[in-house]
Amino acid sequence: MTTITASRPARKRSPARSASKAPRLVAGPDAIAMLREDHKRVSALFERFEKIKDEAKHTQKQALVDEICAELTIHATLEEELLYPAARDALGEKGDELLDEAVVEHATAKDLIAQLESASPGDELYDAKVAVLGEYVRHHVKEEHDEIFPKCRKAGMDLKSLGAQMRERRAALQGDA
Repeated sequence: MTTITASRPARKRSPARSASKAPRLVAGPDAIAMLREDHKRVSALFERFEKIKDEAKHTQKQALVDEICAELTIHATLEEELLYPAARDALGEKGDELLDEAVVEHATAKDLIAQLESASPGDELYDAKVAVLGEYVRHHVKEEHDEIFPKCRKAGMDLKSLGAQMRERRAALQGDA
């Protein structure tokens, strides 16, 4: 008995691409998804502060406010150094007013953050400053979600690549790089 085996035609193999010529796929969430996650995280921290502010020990309040301030500082840095310049390039003059307002909102938030970082929970107006910071942040987040983010998506920005840059910068800011 004779066994017949079918032979396959040899495939042409393309030479292996070098790492520099391979298309670069950017893993992880895009910039807007990352920033939305930051917004959720900070919102939850503000909600937690509201629940504990009247009954918490000073050390608990201080730790929570320190976390809020650290999250907001990193978030603002990512937006100011990476998102806003990319958005200005993509949106041109159409985005100037909106992005200018966002920068002013950041400056106001940074001022309150600085006041909170140099204060302690027993200080006069401490809780009020946390509350006002929360209100500023909620307003700012609404404008980003309703206006800035949709315009960035519509402009065709490379949000995946921007997200990768943000992850790298966040790691550096957190001291992990």
